[in-house]
Amino acid sequence: MTRRKIESPVKPPWSMPLAITDVSEEGEHFDLVADERARAAIADLAGLRAVPRLAAEFDVTLHGRDGLHVAGRVSATVGQTCVVTLEPVDNEVEEDIDIVFTPDALPFAKAGGTEHGDGPEPLIDGTVDLGAIATEFVLLALDPYPRKPGVVFEAPHKEDDEGTHPFAALAALKKGPAREGN
Repeated sequence: MTRRKIESPVKPPWSMPLAITDVSEEGEHFDLVADERARAAIADLAGLRAVPRLAAEFDVTLHGRDGLHVAGRVSATVGQTCVVTLEPVDNEVEEDIDIVFTPDALPFAKAGGTEHGDGPEPLIDGTVDLGAIATEFVLLALDPYPRKPGVVFEAPHKEDDEGTHPFAALAALKKGPAREGN
């Protein structure tokens, strides 16, 4: 008997599923606000101090017979840590969203793991998850090197005294033993 391990799909920290059958011919507008539990889960996932605000607005329309078009904007306030001072800093995230979902689109891994441009995303079981879309765009927009306003990193200045830099001992070994009369 072959043993197989089947892992359950990862549940997004903020989930707002929408079925294609719930979208009228005129389309639907959604104003979403993440609750405290979802914001805390997103902060934990991204290694943030906090996510005090996360909201999204989407216009969802039908795309052909069996697809969806999701357009809108996500905005958030994220608590990060300044990479220079290590002090708390709050940053604002604003991202536009414009995605088409179709059932015949290949998921990223099945497309060979390469970027497939601006093509459609897969519509799985006739459903999109608006919360997961908003979360993904916020996470992708995070500043990887957040800084407090006005803070600039200054590299240490080269000292005049050669013996004070971290590799001074190695440099001395490279020169060889000191010889008298040189």
